[in-house]
Amino acid sequence: MGVGGHFWDLLKPHASFEGFDFLRNKRVAVDLSYWVVQHETAIKGHARKPHIRLTFFRTVNLFSKFGAYPVFVLDGTPSPLKSQARIARFFRSSGIELSSFPEAEEGVSVERNTAFTKCIQECVELLELLGMPVLKAKGEAEALCAQLNRQGHVDACITSDSDAFLYGARCVIKRIQPNSKEPFECYNISDIETGLGLKRNHLIAISLLVGNDHDLNGITGIGIDTAVRFVKHFSENDVLNRLHEVAGGDPLDIQRDIVDHGVNFVFSDEKSPKPKLPHCSHCGHPGNKKAHLKFPCENCNSPAGESCLKKPVGFKCFCSSCDSNRKEKAKKKNATWQMAVCRKISSQKNFPNDEIIKMYMSNNHGIDDEMHIRWEIPRTEMLVDYLTYQQNWEPSYIRQRLLPMLSTIYLRDMPSAPTDNNLLYGQYEFHSIQRVKVRYGHESYVVSWKKASAVSSGAVPEEIIAREDCVELDESLDLIEVESEVPYVHIDEGSCFLSTDEDIELVKKAFPEKASQFIKGKMKSRKKKSKMSCEEKTGSSQTSITEFYRSTKGVKAEENVEKTSVGSSSSKGKRNSSSSTFSKSARRRLLFG
Repeated sequence: MGVGGHFWDLLKPHASFEGFDFLRNKRVAVDLSYWVVQHETAIKGHARKPHIRLTFFRTVNLFSKFGAYPVFVLDGTPSPLKSQARIARFFRSSGIELSSFPEAEEGVSVERNTAFTKCIQECVELLELLGMPVLKAKGEAEALCAQLNRQGHVDACITSDSDAFLYGARCVIKRIQPNSKEPFECYNISDIETGLGLKRNHLIAISLLVGNDHDLNGITGIGIDTAVRFVKHFSENDVLNRLHEVAGGDPLDIQRDIVDHGVNFVFSDEKSPKPKLPHCSHCGHPGNKKAHLKFPCENCNSPAGESCLKKPVGFKCFCSSCDSNRKEKAKKKNATWQMAVCRKISSQKNFPNDEIIKMYMSNNHGIDDEMHIRWEIPRTEMLVDYLTYQQNWEPSYIRQRLLPMLSTIYLRDMPSAPTDNNLLYGQYEFHSIQRVKVRYGHESYVVSWKKASAVSSGAVPEEIIAREDCVELDESLDLIEVESEVPYVHIDEGSCFLSTDEDIELVKKAFPEKASQFIKGKMKSRKKKSKMSCEEKTGSSQTSITEFYRSTKGVKAEENVEKTSVGSSSSKGKRNSSSSTFSKSARRRLLFG
């Protein structure tokens, strides 16, 4: 979807892979249709209503694990061109002949099928219960995502539609792979402009040449490489106007007209280049072979009295005449190529389509100046009822998987509105930081939450018990699509504790004293371990030198000594006997010899 001709392959070398904290405390626009299509493709037939299941897990993980503020965007009414292209794509994939296919009537649009629309509506209901903002575009969702990004309402877009760049997106996240140190595959327009030398209008021109979501065909015979090479001849402000001129005029006249814009053409009425100087067939340098046999040329550096050297295989002369000749040939070749491209463009009817250009350049895709994006507290009980009905999940399982999102909201709100009665989930209070956890190179705190009211030993609250067999998982899915880290429950001295993984900076801001105590305790623990290690090293250094350098000779010698002193009455007598048998120098030689 998006620009045709393997457009993503063109951008791939300029992608950047970002770490876990790339979206921390940032707003990100999500193309919901893209998610739903992915869900259906990934686990269709393996789970009950996969679009609801994976929208739930992805949203919770994006909000809690990566710390982002997602804004979900829906498709509006598609344009007549998009409707026509969608139908044509369906017929093309079905192998049906398109020659007699009717053209789209002006102002007539075709909505998506009823089943897909129902999936989107169910996801919207879920997202609203989660407190996520949901916006509806006038036309394409990626267009509104791009406008939100371009105007600074969000910091990035999550979509696989490459035409988001044509609508003006600054940063597009195409893929999220949580099981890596750099989970985000990002494309920044600044990197694309620097690496490819292509700006927004260049990209629009390329999409018109190779095809897009509104015109699947583009120009017959022009691929992505040819399109890129052609549009690079023009500036960003000029490229779209030049496409109009090429399409509406004589290719040769257009070539003459654009010479002043940096395109080097060679025309048929130009004077022929200077004739090439004669070259020696033996050495390949300028001059005559007969003359070179008598006197070697200055380019060969042959000894006096000897002829020129024979030219090697693949020899190229770099004299001014040959260099000029090669440049002229390259110009003619380039002119011939450009003539062919111009002819292909001028032969296309109704090109370029001004309606498509206007659509890409528009700044009105469904938002106004008074728009405010707000995130609300999840309606937990309604969520439990909704997911119990839609997914047939146990209420305890839903509450457990929702807990990371609730704890993230709790920690975010604490610095601005700390109260003694502010409890996580209305039942748990912050108790302590247990340890630092490292997963895929990313550090987090393992936080212990204590239930506000004491419970009997062994009694675990029902709302955090989950059945392990209530959902069948597909191991091929990314972690962002399935369950997050499951909270760990344990009972200690009649109190119930809950352990969750939390962002370090959030915990520090919410509970600075607890974080400070943990850091000090950690430093003391390190000092204690270091001291114990030093004491062990010191104690071992005071051991007899023979304990460190005991050799097999010494061991055998001592065994022989013990055998010679069998008649003594005690071990002490044995040692005295061994000491008296050998002198000090002899014992040293036995031990280290």
